[in-house]
Amino acid sequence: MAALTEEQSMIRDQAKSWTTEKSPVDKFREMRDKEIANNYFPETWSAMVEMGWTGIIIPEQYGGSDLGFLTFGVVLEETGRQLTASPLFASALVGASAILLGGNEAQKQAILPGIVDGSKILTLALEEGPRHAPQNTALKAESNGDGFTLSGTKTFVAEGMSATTFVVAARTSGEAGDSDGISLFLVDADAKGLGRNAIKTVDSRGYANLIFEAVDVSADAMLGGVDVGLPILDAILDRARAGLSAEMLGTAAQSFDMTLEYLKTREQFGQVIGSFQALGHRAAGLFGQMELARSCSEAALQAIDDDQDVEQMTSLSKCRVGEFLFDMSNQLIQIHGGIGMTDEFDAGLYLKRARTLETAFGNRSFHRDRYATLAGF
Repeated sequence: MAALTEEQSMIRDQAKSWTTEKSPVDKFREMRDKEIANNYFPETWSAMVEMGWTGIIIPEQYGGSDLGFLTFGVVLEETGRQLTASPLFASALVGASAILLGGNEAQKQAILPGIVDGSKILTLALEEGPRHAPQNTALKAESNGDGFTLSGTKTFVAEGMSATTFVVAARTSGEAGDSDGISLFLVDADAKGLGRNAIKTVDSRGYANLIFEAVDVSADAMLGGVDVGLPILDAILDRARAGLSAEMLGTAAQSFDMTLEYLKTREQFGQVIGSFQALGHRAAGLFGQMELARSCSEAALQAIDDDQDVEQMTSLSKCRVGEFLFDMSNQLIQIHGGIGMTDEFDAGLYLKRARTLETAFGNRSFHRDRYATLAGF
């Protein structure tokens, strides 16, 4: 594990204590069973705002603390451990990154303070198909003289029902698949012509599909310039991937801890099953994978803070952590045996969340290919 500063260690301890006591996985199960609106408890979101987590990457002049991505990562790891559901990642990391990277001063002044105080939930509307493919953006944005008219659909938008504003990737020229011709727009959730449909997912989170039927936006709703949104979008996505990897690490690490505890306490043939050599070797291998995944995750977050090798490190992180999460979530079920297959036990909740996280913002195949391409292969 990277050497954290005293402040980062305090924030990590705060996050661990709060998630364990106030937002444990039992709370997530309660949210799922009661079908709470927007798929998170409002009091959970309010507490996160009060603790200052929503301002971690936002500069002080906009109300944030500007503590960096590695600091945000230690918080996301703890929320990942308890499957804590909230708009924290979607808004305070991905949405905030969009404004910081692509917004002008007026847009920063108008939006960032609202992200910090929780009054605005800003989320990215990107995907249009079953796979992560930013260049395949096809939603049309046609100039109408005073601004642009957006028409098309977006799918699997995180916190899509609770969002107050969307960062929408749209095509202002060219065809789906072209690198040029993508632009980014800020669209209010209550804009005329914008429809939102909640979708149910295996991980019980607040996703939605969006339908844009001739949605008009003004020219000053654009982030960056016309047709040159892809580089900004790529930078936003890298920050999303690094943050998501930290959450994935937490989910996988908790799965490991649950499995290790079971190996130490479950008895069979008169002895704890952890004493069986085959299971001991399996646990040791998983521990090695976990430490490698942690190194990759923290290196990616630090790379963003240092602004060095961001693209390669974030793809490495998403792939390596995704690999460990896939293996660990499978082993969580397998080692627990029959009880691991029941809904009463938490293992299934972790498995379902794992499968969703692994594919978000690019699966392992996507990032292996991207890493190889960036490395010149």
